[in-house]
Amino acid sequence: MGHVLLSPLNWGLGHAARDIPLIKELLSRHHDVTIAACGNALSLLKREFPGCTFIEFQDYPPPNNNGRLFFPTFTAHVPTLITGLADERRNLQRILSDDHYDLIISDSRPGVYSDAIPSIHITHQVHQSFPLIVWPIELIALWVNARAFRKYTHLIIADNPSKDTALAGKLSRTFFPGTKKQSYYCGILASVQYTPPTKTIDFLIIVSGMEPQRTALETIILPQVQDLPGKKVVLLGNPSADQVSKPDEDTEIRSYVSNEEKITLMCGARFIICRSGYTSMMDLAELQARKGLLIPTPGQWEQEYLSAYYRRRGWFMSQSQFHLNLRRDVERAEGFSGFPQMPKTGENVRRLYDELLAQYLEP
Repeated sequence: MGHVLLSPLNWGLGHAARDIPLIKELLSRHHDVTIAACGNALSLLKREFPGCTFIEFQDYPPPNNNGRLFFPTFTAHVPTLITGLADERRNLQRILSDDHYDLIISDSRPGVYSDAIPSIHITHQVHQSFPLIVWPIELIALWVNARAFRKYTHLIIADNPSKDTALAGKLSRTFFPGTKKQSYYCGILASVQYTPPTKTIDFLIIVSGMEPQRTALETIILPQVQDLPGKKVVLLGNPSADQVSKPDEDTEIRSYVSNEEKITLMCGARFIICRSGYTSMMDLAELQARKGLLIPTPGQWEQEYLSAYYRRRGWFMSQSQFHLNLRRDVERAEGFSGFPQMPKTGENVRRLYDELLAQYLEP
């Protein structure tokens, strides 16, 4: 059967996490999968798929997110990204010379493609969202994206085809005919799967994101947690520690839990409070979460756009961490509906394989 080279970006675990159901589907069809990644993304996929072949493949260092000044920080970081992209292209050629591949799948790594091998790019963002003050850059970025995507045979868009249920809103849509023709909307790709909970809690609070914003949110949330009524679990997203504390009989604070424990807690939570990263949003949709409060990471324009978009649609309440009042904002969030019904990940990856990937991997 076919041999696939799959390479996710290591800016957070979202890219690697959404590739998990796709890798499982490829392996169930008896294909060989080589995973080229680095950092935490590589570690996560090694734990999930110990039987796969792995290659250490560096990507681009993420810019430091210092919140409200993120735009000038990101702009200054662009030369570093360009250098990283050139290094990625050179390293990819070395990888391709060492083995034979029938298909390349890049998750948000723009340098991972080949002119000689069918190459597919996974993204949910063909349209970047920028601050209103620099909106002309958003139009330029649309054009730049369209040119970059030409290098790929297809784009897998991790979003629903219907605009009525589009989780990414404008981010997954483009008016460039070439990009539209390349795009395959596969629906959500979540790494979680709903299981009936053995116990329930009132609130699950997930503190996540790159530093220093993860710590900033922890500092804001912890003094307010005990203001919420009922049973509460707080996950601090700090794998370097392994601590559990109970400030009162209804509140448990854990520095880190395994992915399996996190899914169990999500399935059993009546109300979830978390960042508005797109992978987290696909997880909420997969688990049919109905009540939640979103806190976008400051300076991450995608999260800020998504949280505002969901609030306008009446799906989820959102609040800036700079104005967060947990008790007040949770009460306001009770009036929102949660995401609409949509096809789940298992169905989506089977259809993706049959309608797109099989043509490159089966005789």
